[in-house]
Amino acid sequence: MFSRSVLFFYSALALSGAEASTYDNAVLQDGPVLYLPLAESPLQPLATDMSGHGHHGAYKPANSPRQSTRLPNGDRAAVFNGASGFVEVASDAELSVPNSGVLTIEAWIRPDTLQFPHQEGDGYVHWAGKGQAGAHEYAVRMYSLQNTASPPRPNRISGYAFNLAGGLGSGSYFQDPVTVGKWIAVAVVINTVAVSSTHPTGYVRIYKDGVLRKTTGLNQFSVVPDAGPAPLRIGTRDLRSFFKGAIAKFALYDRELSAARLATHVRLMKRRLPMFDVTADLDTFDLER
Repeated sequence: MFSRSVLFFYSALALSGAEASTYDNAVLQDGPVLYLPLAESPLQPLATDMSGHGHHGAYKPANSPRQSTRLPNGDRAAVFNGASGFVEVASDAELSVPNSGVLTIEAWIRPDTLQFPHQEGDGYVHWAGKGQAGAHEYAVRMYSLQNTASPPRPNRISGYAFNLAGGLGSGSYFQDPVTVGKWIAVAVVINTVAVSSTHPTGYVRIYKDGVLRKTTGLNQFSVVPDAGPAPLRIGTRDLRSFFKGAIAKFALYDRELSAARLATHVRLMKRRLPMFDVTADLDTFDLER
């Protein structure tokens, strides 16, 4: 029997005339509470939530020109200009950690620069997150190659959980050489349920391309995740910095996805299709990217 999210996905595809990819099917089988493939035509103003939970997003600024590109499997992906473009989803309890005590964030990102033109802090951009003044929740971040952190954090990619009041966030990261135009699968887990003697209040962990890279306790900076009214944004978090590059297949789950499932998603994405229609955006098509 198909889940609600799978049935919703196919009804949406019937309206759009699109075809479900094997990757999309795998994500939907894992029951996300939000799934934004970000595969819309640059002329479409809304980002459709294919999970069936109704958390649709809006591309912003409204009526601004956008581009799209292709993922390794041929699916369309949104390109963000690094200056003003983002997607915004209204706040909802399902998008916050306390809903179930666990939140997994999964997405594919393709940095189109190593030095972001609109950055913040000591030289980073938030490429997604939920938070604003007095209502900080979580963020995923990427540093520019050159930054003022001490010690330096060249192109570090990280995920953080915060107290609502803000301050230092507890988080995990990986820091590898980054190639402009190369896709990276990132998954961040915030788990307040799986407590142990090592992580007495839970943890934040991060995966790169389906491989676990680091786990850090939420007690690193005494973070107790809570829900606030800030919207979820992709391409930025609170409009103070903007990611320049492509983002796609953005999913939130109210449970921790296993390493095996994340690795399966990566494997399916890297399985190239023999044929697909690229006529809608030949100007930005590059399968190697």
